Amino acid sequence: MLNLRDNPLLLYALGICPALAVSTRVDNALVMGLLVLVVLMGTTLVMAALEPVLPEALRLPLALVAAAGLVTAGDLFLRTYLPGLREGLGIYVQLVAVNCLLVGRTETGRRRLSEAAPEAFGQGAGFCLGLLLVALVREVLGAGTISLFPVGSFSGTLRIGGLAEQPVRILLLAPGAFLVLGYLAALYNRSRS
Repeated sequence: MLNLRDNPLLLYALGICPALAVSTRVDNALVMGLLVLVVLMGTTLVMAALEPVLPEALRLPLALVAAAGLVTAGDLFLRTYLPGLREGLGIYVQLVAVNCLLVGRTETGRRRLSEAAPEAFGQGAGFCLGLLLVALVREVLGAGTISLFPVGSFSGTLRIGGLAEQPVRILLLAPGAFLVLGYLAALYNRSRS
């Protein structure tokens, strides 16, 4: 079910905007990846349920409306329960509604729910894992930390000795995101051959 072979981020560079923008911290990447997964699954379920009665001309507009509604619900959830993380994600939360991974899934043709749901879950989970990998490399090498969620007396941040004192700061900037994504995509593609 989990689609690691055709990873949408590392193979097709789909959804690259959040990968570059929010992948400076592991916790941000996890929340964004899960949001994309939930919106992708929700949109797929809506489209599959309406498939028998939906004219072809309304597929894309309805998918965008469904995605926008789910993103709005997700945004409200984050604002209420995780305001600090929501602040770190910024405008990229709303951009999930027009993420090319979602739009591409909508345009893949008519499918039954039994086919569409596992494929959507696999692509969403693969995107989430790819985003986490980019964030892990960027944060560990670029800041010498791993940002998780605070629990009890744990502050939520793990410091990595040596790297925290002399990090490669460029990895936290946009060019660093391109470098990390490029190298990870190259490694991923090499492992597939």
